[in-house]
Amino acid sequence: MIIPARRGKFLEDILTIADILLTDSDDLVQKGYGWMLKEASKPHQEEIFNYVMKNKKVMPRTALRYAIEKMPPELKRRAMEK
Repeated sequence: MIIPARRGKFLEDILTIADILLTDSDDLVQKGYGWMLKEASKPHQEEIFNYVMKNKKVMPRTALRYAIEKMPPELKRRAMEK
């Protein structure tokens, strides 16, 4: 899903997959879906930012940090606030 996410495709599917994996405790799973969200944020920054903000209380920090990695500093700061 990384390449299609980078190209702006399958946003609904990406968010559904992220929902399924949201609270997975495996570090590699968290990195994987965080990376997928990061790539999807390039063409869909607002949608991914809204997803992160909606779920940040339950989203593992590893996934959250990956998802916001390429966002502007102000959005990163808001996402990392507790």
